[in-house]
Amino acid sequence: MTSDPTSLPGDDVRLTTDDVPDEIIRSIHIDASAETVFAIISEPGWFINDGEYRPHEIETDGDVARVVDPVHGEFSLGIEALEPPRRAVFTWLGGQAGALDDCPKNTVEFTIEPDGNGVQLTVRERGFAGISSDAAVRRERFEDNTKGWIEELAVARTLAEASA
Repeated sequence: MTSDPTSLPGDDVRLTTDDVPDEIIRSIHIDASAETVFAIISEPGWFINDGEYRPHEIETDGDVARVVDPVHGEFSLGIEALEPPRRAVFTWLGGQAGALDDCPKNTVEFTIEPDGNGVQLTVRERGFAGISSDAAVRRERFEDNTKGWIEELAVARTLAEASA
């Protein structure tokens, strides 16, 4: 019996190059208080930009926020939890403009933990495995958001440290 390089040892599930993990996790140290960082990350859609913060038009109706970015357009975000100063959770379409009812949603969770003289901000975005039936779309969204979270966490750090 020959070894199959597309399966994991002891696993009957075959992997393909189109499979993507369901979750992205990224963290960054910020020299600021949890309250300062929470003020940034609790704003719906603060992370919709290209690595440089820009103000958005935000309208909130209950637990849904309509966020208009001057470059990328209109986004709907669900506000799932705001627990100052430690946690904020939103749902969105994984980086795509549109209403939350348009297609499967991703969950974006920000957590803030003490870290030396500052905090560690962690983002967890989940839902990529079910975001589309098209493997190429899943792959593109996962790769775009993986790069994007590196930029956006740096934006949060810059904003927080400038106001600390």
